[in-house]
Amino acid sequence: MSSVAERATDRRAGHLPAILGLLAATVVWGSTFLVTKDTLDTMSVSNFLSWRFGLAAVILLLAAPRRWLRPSPGQWRRGVALGVFLGLGFLAQTQGLRETSAAVSGFLTGLMVVLTPLVSATAFREQVTTRGWVAVAVATIGLALISLQGWSLSPGAGLTLLGAAFFALQIASLSQWATPVNGYGLTAVSVTVAALMCAAVAVTSGEFTIPAHASEWTSLLYLAIGATCLGLVLQAWSQSHLSATTSAVIMTFEPVFAGIIAVVIGGEALTARIWLGGLVIVGAMFLAEFGPRRCCDAQVPRVEPL
Repeated sequence: MSSVAERATDRRAGHLPAILGLLAATVVWGSTFLVTKDTLDTMSVSNFLSWRFGLAAVILLLAAPRRWLRPSPGQWRRGVALGVFLGLGFLAQTQGLRETSAAVSGFLTGLMVVLTPLVSATAFREQVTTRGWVAVAVATIGLALISLQGWSLSPGAGLTLLGAAFFALQIASLSQWATPVNGYGLTAVSVTVAALMCAAVAVTSGEFTIPAHASEWTSLLYLAIGATCLGLVLQAWSQSHLSATTSAVIMTFEPVFAGIIAVVIGGEALTARIWLGGLVIVGAMFLAEFGPRRCCDAQVPRVEPL
């Protein structure tokens, strides 16, 4: 029991740096919307994702090969599972983005904040407090304020919801399995698996091609280095200190940062709805992480079924 208590104490001690790290990752992810949208005009979804994750896997391997190859058999299995969730999530979400509006896609993808505590409670028996559920509900309201200006479902809506479900599985599992030590290895293995999955889809569908334009390479390198390598490593390290519910709430900041970046780069207007939605999400994050703690937090072990 003492080791469980010590691990829980270590996780709480790293809360603030972990929150800042995950917020930094959402800033990077928020910047990818414009880049992804432009690149998909000339590349298929599977080909685009295979190059994005493939380049990232190579970079992670070259940057720290010993850490990439060090995971135990159990860590390899967990990394493969995370990669399957990641690959299926991006394939479904990115294809869905092509078939529905960006606003609806952003909201439906953001519903992972609701699905994550459900997965955590069901699959990992993680105790989600009433405060946590209230924070999820508040974050969903903020997300709706930012994303929705009307409601028009399309065939892509189902794919987008499916992608959100796989992202919820990835977030919930990562919070259970990641530690400050194994985060890099889990990320490298999962990115490699996602790359192989997307490449297999691209090859079997006859869509795998080498990017032909300098602009495509520039976008892919930015997405591989910034959004994938840096973003996912930060996510893994941060989630080793945070619960899955708190992590999901923090990730709803992605559309907030996407809106701010759209204003700075694209010249779009930062509306009152976006400001209000952002403030609501800030309130949800404080409610999730900085409210009163459970007295028995240190007695709740992390479950590692794989």
